[in-house]
Amino acid sequence: MAVLVTEKAAEHINKFLQKRGKGLGLRVGVRTTGCSGMAYKLEFVDALTEGDTVFESNGVKVIVDPKSMPYLEGIELDFAREGLNEGFKFNNPNEKARCGCGESFTV
Repeated sequence: MAVLVTEKAAEHINKFLQKRGKGLGLRVGVRTTGCSGMAYKLEFVDALTEGDTVFESNGVKVIVDPKSMPYLEGIELDFAREGLNEGFKFNNPNEKARCGCGESFTV
């Protein structure tokens, strides 16, 4: 399965990379935290590490580490504006539940 990036999200990622002036792409991963157990993390990547899987979607490279891959297979990264808030949105088919605050999830 792939990791997908919508056109809207790709536009924002490319803008961030251009402002930054360097970077191969965006790392999407998970970390243990929150009331449901896991949270998504995003960071720019300047160099690949051993075991990384690289996906390309809408002209953006998305890098996933081997520990996060089972939780992120098939995920779609979108960028959404809801009211006054805007940010990246994770559409993950592996998600079973989210905490009430929306910061963490479980699979």
